[in-house]
Amino acid sequence: MNAPAPRMRAWTVRRPGPMVGNPMTLVDLPRPVQRADELLVRVLVCGVCRTDLHVAEGDLPVHRSDVVPGHEIVAEVVGVGAAVTAFDTGDKVGVAWLRRTCGTCRYCRRGAENLCAASEYTGWDANGGYAQYATVPADYAYRLPGGYTDDELAPLLCAGIIGFRALRRTGLSSGGTLGLYGFGGSAHLTAQLAIAEYGASVHVLTRSAAARDLARSLGAASVGDANDMPPEPLDAAIIFAPAGHLVPVALQALDRGGVLAIAGIHLSDIPVLNYERDVFYEREIRSVTANTRADGNDFLRLAGRHRLAVTTTPYSLSSAASALTDLAAGRVDGAAVLQCED
Repeated sequence: MNAPAPRMRAWTVRRPGPMVGNPMTLVDLPRPVQRADELLVRVLVCGVCRTDLHVAEGDLPVHRSDVVPGHEIVAEVVGVGAAVTAFDTGDKVGVAWLRRTCGTCRYCRRGAENLCAASEYTGWDANGGYAQYATVPADYAYRLPGGYTDDELAPLLCAGIIGFRALRRTGLSSGGTLGLYGFGGSAHLTAQLAIAEYGASVHVLTRSAAARDLARSLGAASVGDANDMPPEPLDAAIIFAPAGHLVPVALQALDRGGVLAIAGIHLSDIPVLNYERDVFYEREIRSVTANTRADGNDFLRLAGRHRLAVTTTPYSLSSAASALTDLAAGRVDGAAVLQCED
């Protein structure tokens, strides 16, 4: 008689909608089995990202019914596919948002795999880390820097990587001025990197008093409300909050030739822009679409070099819905992290 298949606990998005309507359910699922090119991993911790909230609440279209969210996964390898040679059981790895690309389209060939039309994403196209076990294609798993706890590593895998991609998209020069709109899990890492790696003067504009206090403690040159003007013109700005009304606010804060990057995967509608006031003098708006593996590896190397201070709020795996509810309400300091060994 065959032994029963191993099981695991996991959260699934059963009916996308506002968190007040309980769109997620904690269920018992079969433990996944890795393919030949994949790793089976035991989830140690999983960060809670605003993109998970967009998946749960339906801001992003359903790609997989009853999907398990989560894409900031720190895990231990417990199974290795037959075609994998780069990892062994017992290795600690990171699993991030980008899960697969075709590798052959014109975007992949030119190093822009984040634009691949066949790209797949952890916790959206495939089950993610709000679970005890997950799988990841070995070519998309990350080696992790030392000197961090598991809780601290988790936000690096999306909040950190996407913030770094957004920073790159601004073209910020050494010693430049940078404005950050919203100051959560991603922005508080980006601020530190901009100061340490670019010598930037960072101005933080956010509605949260607690976030403003955190920004001051991390070395921000100034802090203010999201609708305030910074004390000096900005060479670059990044909007992390999913609030389209901040686009003209940030554009007006830019110096001539300044660049605004929008870091989120979802943004509310942007108000009508006035050409003279908002975009003249060669101000630019640039979107940010996922990331490449090169972005991820470059960022994690820098995180190992600079030892970023990572602010986290822990939750148990069984409290994942509460973590997303708190994130939606702005009650999370830094980044929420699920402890997945409970």
